[in-house]
Amino acid sequence: MASGKQEKMNYYVGIDVGTGSARAALISQQGTLAAYAEYPIQKWEPHADHHEQSSDDIWAACCIVTKKVVQGIDTTLIRGLGFDATCSLVVLDEQFQPLPVNKEGDSNRNIIMWMDHRAASQVERINRTGHGVLKFVGGVMSVEMQPPKLLWLKENLRKSCWDKVGHFFDLPDFLSWKATGVIARSLCSLVCKWTYSADNGWDDSFWKLINLEDFVADNYSKIGTQVLSPGDPLGKGLTPEAAKELGLPAGIAVAASLIDAHAGGLGVIGADVKGYNLPCENQPITSRLAVICGTSSCHMGISQNPIFVPGIWGPYFSAMVPGFWLNEGGQSVTGKLIEHVVQGHAAYPELQAKASARFQSIYTYLNSHLDSIKKSLPVGFLTVDLHVWPDFHGNRSPLADLTLKGMVTGLRLSHSLDDLALLYLATVQAIALGTRHILETMEAAGHSISTLFLCGGLSKNPLFVQMHADITGLPIVLSQEVESVLVGAAILGACASGDFTSVQEAMARMGKVGKVVFPRPEEKRPSPIILTFVLPWTLMTLEESGRFMALCSSASLQFDSHTSQGFTLELILFKNKGWKTKTGDRARIVTIHQQMRKGKLREGKEFTLLRGKIPTHTFSGCSIWLPSP
Repeated sequence: MASGKQEKMNYYVGIDVGTGSARAALISQQGTLAAYAEYPIQKWEPHADHHEQSSDDIWAACCIVTKKVVQGIDTTLIRGLGFDATCSLVVLDEQFQPLPVNKEGDSNRNIIMWMDHRAASQVERINRTGHGVLKFVGGVMSVEMQPPKLLWLKENLRKSCWDKVGHFFDLPDFLSWKATGVIARSLCSLVCKWTYSADNGWDDSFWKLINLEDFVADNYSKIGTQVLSPGDPLGKGLTPEAAKELGLPAGIAVAASLIDAHAGGLGVIGADVKGYNLPCENQPITSRLAVICGTSSCHMGISQNPIFVPGIWGPYFSAMVPGFWLNEGGQSVTGKLIEHVVQGHAAYPELQAKASARFQSIYTYLNSHLDSIKKSLPVGFLTVDLHVWPDFHGNRSPLADLTLKGMVTGLRLSHSLDDLALLYLATVQAIALGTRHILETMEAAGHSISTLFLCGGLSKNPLFVQMHADITGLPIVLSQEVESVLVGAAILGACASGDFTSVQEAMARMGKVGKVVFPRPEEKRPSPIILTFVLPWTLMTLEESGRFMALCSSASLQFDSHTSQGFTLELILFKNKGWKTKTGDRARIVTIHQQMRKGKLREGKEFTLLRGKIPTHTFSGCSIWLPSP
């Protein structure tokens, strides 16, 4: 770094704690990344659906990476510090010491990770209450939010944990407390994951209804009574103790934090797009959707007025951009799903060897391998008969069903490298189709989105980005700095320092467009397909079949990898009790169209089977026959 340039420029440190690592970056006032460091953090999975971490381990990793990025820098030029992290639950006692969140009694493991699904029973009971706060989480609370995890701790670890708790923190708020000694919470964390209202605060009736009246009794002292907007300065800034551990000057401004996905949204969504021929250029910022794609993916859309979207979290006021309402869609596993599918394939060792021989990552090799086998076809058409349903860890949005499982259809008796490449492609397409489903659900509720802004680890994969453009039909903006989440964290520090008058000004100054990816017309297929599901009439009532079809309407997207048209689905219910059909059987057709995804059904007339076959007009694509249980 040139010394003359350094003297004229202010800098900020952004610290991001993701699922597998802590990262830090030194970011200039113009949004340029000057230094970067990453360090792994520990994870434990003692039981199925239990995922735990250590707050001591995470803080130590933050100190390591921060010292690395400021090494050799005139630290007097560093004006502010901002944190973001996953929305994991940190548990401390009254002396701020870690408490165990596990039945083994290991207090080092004092964090229930965001992806932990141990509280499935608790969240089901919470959702059955139908309480009014649920309308601000898409109507259904996710197991990834904090109330069900808190209830699990009370019901399962009463003596070893619950009765000793002094403080529950969202991980971003824990980090800002470690840096400043201030126990204030960020509005972002409390609104998005704890049911706090920016207007009305905590709702006593909700906590009493779900048997967590303890918080009401102690006036919410354990989960937060002082709430600040993201980017607000905390106390007197960095404490001397934390300054020594981080290698930063004591007293520099420290900002109220953000959840990691929200920091990514802050880092990309405000960029100046003039001159890029994008539809959002002359439109308000509400026409942009930020997609933060890493281990999981989050879809962040903002609006001037609250928009309630079934299955989509929010609306949350000022949770990301001050003065705007936020809706947050998401996919529970994306990067982790791709890793799971690729590494679990029989040809993975061969892939590793060939990628290593070329000094390439496995995904760079797979992308080039797909180009070599596509011949004259567009690459998207290679999976015309191979499809993935990607809910291997449940569906976060818009179905909001943690019980859903993954599926692959179209497998063959082959396990070559070609097969692995195609399965990888089908998985990427399935994730992109999940984004399209979220996007369509948001637009049906009132959002108007014309451009996607991608960031996170998966945005570095050209195939992942192009498939999202092709399948959604929207252009995609990639940032000049690929570490947009860290830019977002640095924006917080910049705001806390007073160097910008508002978060919006900092977003516009520090966020930069790097590359624009447009959808390719040749990847679209114009004709819709009809899927036909055949079930005994007596298997379900029309009302029950409606729920089945609501799931099918989403599943249909996974079979529509290359078209922006939609699906017509037909559920054929036979009047006989068996699974076989014969001449003279009576049946009826229940049809659902793409534009009727709000649960509306159209029941067709009964008809008589001729020669034991379903009328040919019900088929124009593929047929799925569900086998007898």
